[in-house]
Amino acid sequence: MVATVIHTRCYSDTGHFKVSPCAIPSQLTDPLIRFIVPQMTGEKPGIVIIGGGIGGLTLALALRARGLSCRVFEAAPEFRPLGVGINMLPHAIRELTALGLEPELKAHGVEAREFAYFNRHGQAIFAEPCGRFAGYKHPHFSIHRADLHKVLFDAARDRLGPDAVRLDHRCAGIEQDAAGVTVRFDNGATATGSVAIAADGFHSAVRRQFHPSEGAPQFGGINMWRGVTRRKPFLTGASVTRIGTVARGKMVIYPIRQFDDGTQLINWNTEQPRDDHKLNNWATPGRIEDFIEPFADWRFDWLDIPRLIAGAEFILEYPMVDRDPIDRWTFDRVTLMGDAAHPMYPRGGNGGAQAILDAEALARRLDQCDDPMAALLAYEDERRDVTSEIVLTNRDQPPDYIIETVDALTGGERFKTIEDVIDPAELAAISDRYKNIARYSLDMVGR
Repeated sequence: MVATVIHTRCYSDTGHFKVSPCAIPSQLTDPLIRFIVPQMTGEKPGIVIIGGGIGGLTLALALRARGLSCRVFEAAPEFRPLGVGINMLPHAIRELTALGLEPELKAHGVEAREFAYFNRHGQAIFAEPCGRFAGYKHPHFSIHRADLHKVLFDAARDRLGPDAVRLDHRCAGIEQDAAGVTVRFDNGATATGSVAIAADGFHSAVRRQFHPSEGAPQFGGINMWRGVTRRKPFLTGASVTRIGTVARGKMVIYPIRQFDDGTQLINWNTEQPRDDHKLNNWATPGRIEDFIEPFADWRFDWLDIPRLIAGAEFILEYPMVDRDPIDRWTFDRVTLMGDAAHPMYPRGGNGGAQAILDAEALARRLDQCDDPMAALLAYEDERRDVTSEIVLTNRDQPPDYIIETVDALTGGERFKTIEDVIDPAELAAISDRYKNIARYSLDMVGR
């Protein structure tokens, strides 16, 4: 008998499965094959991913690359672009490159050349190359969050199938037993699987179920306003730029899109102390008059900040919040990842990046372990302490601690040369310390 080899999914006793060849006799007619194959591939549970953001979609792609089946359930009723800019450093790009996504990211984003630090007077404090320009094997891309999300979303639907990412499914709770998990959604639907991965973000329903007494987010008294402005390039045209201190007004500015006419879409955000605390929401419209005062005279010879802000396409406002690290992510067949596990201040390019690293670790552990519950515990053991340290470091000593250090020495006033204030090697050491904590030093990521 001649057999045709097709690919189906073969299940282990633990409930997750891998793609492997299966011989189907060639005498079977096409209609019968269409009847038999779904019975062989579609009924037994795989991995349920709750949340279709950066972390959840990266996890789906990483699982698919290893032949593990999964489905993604996203609360939003439709896919639409949200947010502003995000920095993807080499440790994150390494994982996205392994998934074959680097060409798409390069087409949409800007490959960053340097980190540049300035005081509130526009004086250069410190600069260093980044990404490939610093010797890394992988680049650093600054990109619009919506573009990154779309690259991941399109790849997931293309590789896993159009029904693998299901919208309008908000998690209402999880039940589990020795056989697997059942996820309930507020639209009445359910999903079963061998394990469930909660990638449902800062306001995670799953985290709330397993940590019901955690309480409100931690608010450090800092508000942020973010926007994007189309204009001509500044500095190198690929500089990730930090200016000023939180106490006197701080900004982070970098390009995230390149246009054919030579202009760029510039992402900017401000931080300043505020005592008003509103619910964390990326979509809250902001007003220039509420935050412009510290920046009103920031007209430098390399960039006019008030003009940059005035030209914004839109402005969003939200308080800078995170949560204290927790001592447990995994509950038998359920675990947390990304912002559901370790929500952190959006500093240092590590919010989205750490979710991507979570995804790689989870997929690798689930692939290596026959017991999916053991895989989840191994993942948590690998990732929890690392991300907890980043959460705490982002509060007090993120990369722009370089500027805080110089400001403390100068009283916030101008200086003649930075060497009169501090040895630049000491500033480089601050940067290197953060890279080591966030796991993206050159030695860790690779040349």
